[in-house]
Amino acid sequence: MDLFKTKTSASKKTILIIDDEDDFCYFIKLNLEQTGTFEVLTANNGADGIEMAKRYQPDLVLLDIIMPNMTGTQVAEILRNDKATKDIPIIFVTAIVKRGEVGARDYQFGGNYFVFKPVKLDELINEIGAKLK
Repeated sequence: MDLFKTKTSASKKTILIIDDEDDFCYFIKLNLEQTGTFEVLTANNGADGIEMAKRYQPDLVLLDIIMPNMTGTQVAEILRNDKATKDIPIIFVTAIVKRGEVGARDYQFGGNYFVFKPVKLDELINEIGAKLK
């Protein structure tokens, strides 16, 4: 029995990042894990992200919208239609909508929550915290 792993998984929230940009995944993983609150998994394409979401049941998914082969909206639809992953909160990460282009104060549009690239870490942590409550 791995006591460290048991203790870690009980106290930290698991975040799955699905984004095709390696640098973005590395930056966000590093910064979120440095808070001591999160364990971060990454997938660089939609298919791997779906598989990881089913396998690891993360507490939240950060999902890029524009990716090759499968868009973030397609990934989200698959996750939301699968009984194993339908309740996992999703926050879209996007560069296609800019800060200030959306009137919603809480960065919600069409029932989806999102953060903007380039990501402001404090905003990201606040959004994650709000979705996990």
